[in-house]
Amino acid sequence: MSRIPVSPLPLVYGEHPDQVADLFLPAGGPHGPAPLVLFFHGGYWRAEHDRRHAAGFAGALATHSGCAVVSAEYRRVGGGGGWPTTFDDTAAAVDLLPGLAAEAAPGRVDPNRPVYAGHSAGGHLALWAALRHRLPEGAPGRTAAPGAIRGTLALAPTADLARADELGSGRGAVAALLGGGRAQVPDRYAAADPAVLGAPAGRTVVVHGALDESLPVAMARRYAARSGATLHELPGCGHFDVIDPDSAAWPAVTGALAAILAGDRAPAGH
Repeated sequence: MSRIPVSPLPLVYGEHPDQVADLFLPAGGPHGPAPLVLFFHGGYWRAEHDRRHAAGFAGALATHSGCAVVSAEYRRVGGGGGWPTTFDDTAAAVDLLPGLAAEAAPGRVDPNRPVYAGHSAGGHLALWAALRHRLPEGAPGRTAAPGAIRGTLALAPTADLARADELGSGRGAVAALLGGGRAQVPDRYAAADPAVLGAPAGRTVVVHGALDESLPVAMARRYAARSGATLHELPGCGHFDVIDPDSAAWPAVTGALAAILAGDRAPAGH
């Protein structure tokens, strides 16, 4: 990532060292409360990948969108995460971080109706967070009603866990997250896989590169067809272009966020 963001404000939403986040504020000083984007980084849900690799993206998104951006950390496989801990942390993050961000920057952050966002494995977590009202009874993180959110921006998300596991994505990353394949732990897939949980709360936009080398764009196509999400398929773009402010994908990413904030229906993808 070529851009170095300004120093973010640290947030803590739990007792574990990974239950933390960084708050990036819009440039230019206070102009009233800014809409909030709650972002989850990717990295196969594994402990060796943390939020630092997406700091440039989060800082640039705050600077150029006029939004406050919270980049959340969470427990990951190999560091105390996996089933159900990673999901417990995701639920706690979306429940607690909006209020904590507003407290950390008085008058600068609107904690109401945030946008959930994420890249790759983090895109899966953002979608899952917007689906908590659709989880089976007794599932970790389940809520009785949809969350009060504007929508979800999913960047090259792992939107179909069963298919990703079949493909061996991330050297077995899905099985490592859930503790097995769908045949071994079907109840976990039923409570974790966006592909089988229906439409998320709010408006959902997926941005996916046609040349994605990690997750095939066909996965995004199937997910959009099943869920009703808007898909922006970007010719010539790969997996990491969607979190690179210097890439050709950047206008599509910021445009998708603007459409969610405006509540308008974005143009159909390619």
